[in-house]
Amino acid sequence: MANFIDTIYHIIKTVNGFIYFPVLIILLLGVGIYFTFRTGLIQLKLFQTFKVLSEAPSSKGGVSSFQALMVSTASRVGTGNIVGVSAALCLGGPGALFWMWIVAIIGGASAFIESTLAQIYKHKDENGDSYGGPAYYIQAGLKSKFLASAFALSLIACYAVGFNMLASYNIQSSFSSYSFYNPQTTPMIIGGILALLTAFVILGGGKSIIHVTEKLVPLMGILYVLVSLLMIVMNIKQLPEIFSNIFQNALDFKAIFGGLAGSSLIHGIKRGLYSNEAGMGSAPNAAAAADVSHPVKQGLVQMLSVFLDTLVICSATAFMGLSSGVVPTETMAGAPYIQEALSTVFGQWGYYFISLSLILFGFTTLIGNLYYVESNIIYLVGKVPNIVFQWFYRIIFVILIYLGAVQKQAFVWDMADLFMGIMALINLPVIIILGNQAIKALKDYNQQDKAGQNPVFKSEKIGLNPAQFDFWK
Repeated sequence: MANFIDTIYHIIKTVNGFIYFPVLIILLLGVGIYFTFRTGLIQLKLFQTFKVLSEAPSSKGGVSSFQALMVSTASRVGTGNIVGVSAALCLGGPGALFWMWIVAIIGGASAFIESTLAQIYKHKDENGDSYGGPAYYIQAGLKSKFLASAFALSLIACYAVGFNMLASYNIQSSFSSYSFYNPQTTPMIIGGILALLTAFVILGGGKSIIHVTEKLVPLMGILYVLVSLLMIVMNIKQLPEIFSNIFQNALDFKAIFGGLAGSSLIHGIKRGLYSNEAGMGSAPNAAAAADVSHPVKQGLVQMLSVFLDTLVICSATAFMGLSSGVVPTETMAGAPYIQEALSTVFGQWGYYFISLSLILFGFTTLIGNLYYVESNIIYLVGKVPNIVFQWFYRIIFVILIYLGAVQKQAFVWDMADLFMGIMALINLPVIIILGNQAIKALKDYNQQDKAGQNPVFKSEKIGLNPAQFDFWK
């Protein structure tokens, strides 16, 4: 069995090496730059975004832009913001943070386009609520059921297998710094507890747990940023050197191309994509649920989610580590590096704080992953599955959580990178092809906004047939 796992790992690692360089580097940055100029530097229009966030839903009881933002941000803000950033710093150097920033800033335009498309092509359910995502805009916009199904399958694999296993591993790895940790038994115990708690929630029983975590996670996120700010203030004299190291390492192209696979460029792009998901095609599933008067409004809001995730939360983690004076090394990749960094100020409480953060962020990520998985299962089967089938795939979902906790670090990261890369490889070319519709929608939005109107969208305004839409007639 061990030899089989090793063989699978080497195949995945080889495939990832090709997917991320040169293919995904060119696609991610190229598509982001293309839409940055096509949208007239949409990333600079944050004032309009905050104005949209204050709006109520278009219909009573609908999902507001702010609520949809919280869903997608909750999905983005997870263990990757702590462990992913730490791993990037330890394996790629401080310059990895620079490339994460670049992916977020440039990728914000891609996030705007994909979420606007999800709004344009969203559907109405029997209760009048909206749903959608890349599978739906691929089928409707490109008339390709095959490609839409391929995307749905890749998303299910990414979230149920890759991201579930990775989140589970990241949570258990935060306990490796404690004296009671036994590498043979502790991962199995923690994986079992996580699997049971998740099963309790998703198999019908744990609504109270969800209500508690929904309140705790935003507070934990705020506390996490405040702790990082405290670390930075206490080590303020280190900032000039930190920025110098970030930029020197990021722009040392001789070093990058001398060992590309382990460079700051590759680790920054991988972890940036994993963290903020810009262009990957996951957030549009949440964006489609928002009840807004114009698709562009939700595109603006989802772009903000990318910035919050990377420019705020991921930067908080990076500066927390780099300001501590603890040198990131390959052996510390993951939770141990950030725990060690925090312990320089808070002692043993630093270890407890990171473990608690990972448990809360990771658990809500596991529950949130099911939302994306189920929405794409519904697409594939054409309806809400019966209760027997729901129990079947939810039990598999739980088993994968346990398996993730007991795998090797490199295996779970590479597994997540593979499925994440496949999603992006499908979605990015699609939004290039369909992107002109989102650009036309943006022009329509701007015209109405400049005229002092509350922008309202009609599909025929951008040359689409109203008969093919559940909304925007």
